[in-house]
Amino acid sequence: MSNDRTFSPRGLDVAAFAQAGAELAGEWPAAALTRLADSGAPESPAAAWPPVRWRVLGSVKPVLGGDAEVWLALSVQAQVHQTCQRCLQPAALDVVVERSFRFVRDEAQAAELDADSDDDVLVMSRRFDLQDWVEDELLLALPIVPFHDVCPAPLPMVSEPEESDEPAKPNPFAVLQALKGDKGSSGSA
Repeated sequence: MSNDRTFSPRGLDVAAFAQAGAELAGEWPAAALTRLADSGAPESPAAAWPPVRWRVLGSVKPVLGGDAEVWLALSVQAQVHQTCQRCLQPAALDVVVERSFRFVRDEAQAAELDADSDDDVLVMSRRFDLQDWVEDELLLALPIVPFHDVCPAPLPMVSEPEESDEPAKPNPFAVLQALKGDKGSSGSA
């Protein structure tokens, strides 16, 4: 197969791409990945984030006595702005994905291999959408609880309540203690 074939990231023939040992790389605006953009901090729209950089490399690994294995290696770098769970301000989080995926012919084979190996397994397609795949992998790589390494502003501290001029409310347990004390003294008389 010729290596000069043009491959489309939005409709990739995985088998042909891997057989050619081809490579694709590029950038997409973060706002074009709508699910990723929706996960961001409302104060920091995805249109202002740096572009998502990605690279994918196809390969075929021969297997003695079996069908050759089809692999895609994925590399993605992005910066996602999410709400810090400590200070509630936007936090710019660098997200990096470096993974290889084995592609198989059908769901049954994928389920079988997924149970028996540590490889990441996906089903092969003649119209595989790299942009959706990149977005899926970025969403999976996001932290469950986003936060700054060091928050930009001091965190609010919980302070002791200020003393007021109002009279102190009686402790309800003190009243119970007094009642208990009265019963104890009347029983001994």
